Amino acid sequence: MAPQTKKTGPKGKQAKITKKFVINAQQPASDKIFDTAAFEKFLQDRIKVDGRVGNLGDTIVIQQAGEGKIEIIAHNELSGRYLKYLTKKFLKKMQLRDWLRVVSTSKGVYELKFFNVVNEEADDDDE
Repeated sequence: MAPQTKKTGPKGKQAKITKKFVINAQQPASDKIFDTAAFEKFLQDRIKVDGRVGNLGDTIVIQQAGEGKIEIIAHNELSGRYLKYLTKKFLKKMQLRDWLRVVSTSKGVYELKFFNVVNEEADDDDE
């Protein structure tokens, strides 16, 4: 005999999902090269919900949390990789991609850090 399985409705039971993400841009924002207000507007314009842009509604809340921090609270399925992708897209649009990188410091927290630049003048003196 085949094992019996319970069939739920077409949607089944869906638990309420709440995810919280923080994008920390304190370092570049304090140097006045990163505009957090423009980044917040960019996220609100670009995040897709159900395959459509501008469909945030009450499911996703984007707000500034302190100096240079943006907090995203999602009540649906939203991946951190998607937020990292959008952050990199914004950096490219503002021509900051050569100086800043997006690093995940802990689960749900992304930080914008400067690339480490090493002076090559010391190597040129060997000739």
